[in-house]
Amino acid sequence: MVRDSACDLVVFGASGFAGQLVVEYVATKYGKKIKWGMAGRDLGKLAAVRDRVGAPDDTLLIKADSSDQASLQALVRRTRAVISTVGPFQLYGSKLVAACARAGTDYLDLSGETVWMRNMIDAHENDARSSGARIIFSCGFDSVPFELGVFFLQEAAKNAWGEAAANVKGRVRVMKGTFSGGTAASSRATMAAATSNPQVLAQLKDPFLLTPGFAGPKQPHGMKIEFDEDLGAWVAPFIMSPINTRNVHRSNALMGHPYGTGFVYDEMIVAGAGKQGEVIAAKIVEENRSFGGESSPKPGEGPSKAEREVGSYDILFIGRSKDHGKISVAVRGDKDPGYASTSKMITECAVCLLQDASDVAAGIWTPGAAMGEKLISRLVQNAGLTFEVQQG
Repeated sequence: MVRDSACDLVVFGASGFAGQLVVEYVATKYGKKIKWGMAGRDLGKLAAVRDRVGAPDDTLLIKADSSDQASLQALVRRTRAVISTVGPFQLYGSKLVAACARAGTDYLDLSGETVWMRNMIDAHENDARSSGARIIFSCGFDSVPFELGVFFLQEAAKNAWGEAAANVKGRVRVMKGTFSGGTAASSRATMAAATSNPQVLAQLKDPFLLTPGFAGPKQPHGMKIEFDEDLGAWVAPFIMSPINTRNVHRSNALMGHPYGTGFVYDEMIVAGAGKQGEVIAAKIVEENRSFGGESSPKPGEGPSKAEREVGSYDILFIGRSKDHGKISVAVRGDKDPGYASTSKMITECAVCLLQDASDVAAGIWTPGAAMGEKLISRLVQNAGLTFEVQQG
């Protein structure tokens, strides 16, 4: 396709809360290294963001609306890749994915909306492969640290044992920060769709929803509190598990099942030891039920910069092999997961795809399956993440 300009990357939804954080990171880290621009419905708001982050006056500003196919087609002609922060994606994202898939423009987003993602895979995989587009969902806290945490553990297992771990569990030990307003809005949209359509509810329950044509063994449901012997602590359902587990299984499938076709994976959040831990675990269950409700952050809302800076997360992954025992990996992030860390992660995904992953074939990918070790290196070097094999 002949493009109207040679822009490398455009941030769509740049004047929204998450979009502004992505723009700030792009401008600070890569402003002089790549050609980039911003897109959204209001050029005035885009200009204000440009000025606030100190980007040059000639930074490309593109007027585009998620409901206007023509404007989206014009947008994707002007860039090699698009980062989209405009969610809920099931409401506002489908036309842009279609435009990128048909035009051969790379696309990355923050979606954790698994049913929508499956719909996009079914609708646009062939178009993307034909055009040369690389489409990558879930490039933020859902699900990069989890998908890459399993990838890193399995590489360590293969180095230590000569084979992958047949069973891996992720345990969130620390999560200091908040989920984004976009995540909460996506949850509300998904629950509304499930309430009105029994088929959507069935899809949400399918651990292999994102692996068309493949269904593996029964997976732990992770919907009740339990005592984890490995940690000596109570664990509770993790609100993002129904997203992350699907992406981990998709990665395994996209890579040709290096974890095995019988691979089992689950995620839970650590509540604590003793009776107090059990009480906290039960409280987490109640909080999960209200997630996405009126008390949740709204799109466009979020924590202050000071609050984002003091956030962090720590996730333990434990892999087991019948013949070799146990191996553990810790993945940590040094900023608020839903905002500060996510804005860095999706940008590093995009730059990695553009600069380090020219060999990645066209199609619809997960970040880890597409970029693996190259992406881990970027996240460690630039985005405040660490990946560490632990003893025992």
